[in-house]
Amino acid sequence: MRGRHAGPLSELLRVPEGERVSLSSYDAGGTPGFPAGRPPLKVAGLAATALMGERLAGLQERLYAASTAGDRRRLLLVLQGMDTSGKGGTVKHVIGIFNPSGCRIKAFKAPTAEERNHPFLWRIMKALPHPGEIGIFDRSQYEDVLIARVRELVPREEIGRRYGQINRFEKSLADDGVTVVKVFLHISYEEQRRRLLKRLDNPDKHWKFSPVDIDERALWPAYQEAYELALERCSTKAAPWFVVPADRKWYRDWAVSKLLLEHLEALDPRYPRADFDVAECRERLLSR
Repeated sequence: MRGRHAGPLSELLRVPEGERVSLSSYDAGGTPGFPAGRPPLKVAGLAATALMGERLAGLQERLYAASTAGDRRRLLLVLQGMDTSGKGGTVKHVIGIFNPSGCRIKAFKAPTAEERNHPFLWRIMKALPHPGEIGIFDRSQYEDVLIARVRELVPREEIGRRYGQINRFEKSLADDGVTVVKVFLHISYEEQRRRLLKRLDNPDKHWKFSPVDIDERALWPAYQEAYELALERCSTKAAPWFVVPADRKWYRDWAVSKLLLEHLEALDPRYPRADFDVAECRERLLSR
């Protein structure tokens, strides 16, 4: 697929609305949309990602500046994926180029006692980006149709209703000026093992490992099915899903950066015009 796609990456990676999804048909080690060239591809990928940094930072500033004049638009990046797929790494390497004052990052863990006393979307709504901001969710509302399904934390009938609730919620966000970019970081079973072994072999990474990670691997087929259903039922025109192959970290970072760039360029935020007499202020300043 590499080098055969001249259109936007968002078109190539988008999960078609209403179609069945089989993750086994997606190559977790692929590099779809990345320009063909001589190896090493990793070096070219890292360079291409770095080149996007300045453009992304400039668009973020314009988005934030536009909000000071009443522009309510903002962007929400949702990151989902199996353990070790690179959600944290994406935040570090891609979001790290943004001005932190214009970002709102939230990593969702197991619900607290207070959160369990509210509807499942309550904690999500509290973490949404404000106008002009870029929000990043490390896990999201989809945990409530993923782990909740695999671990049978709620009845299947309730899980079925939640897909519709999520779709209506995301449509309301889009109607309110939120560009929702949902990314599934697709890692292979074999690559996850390699990454877990690296954590075990490095004492400095033991804090990132838990014996439960091994138990969770036994549930891999169930998680894949849960993700397929979420992608299938919740990839909509208002908030489509994008499947990003994540076995190659450099490609993951390039693809997410490219998706953000395409969406921010489509928004095309503008710096607001001055609401004061620029020439008069300049004269006054020079006279003092």
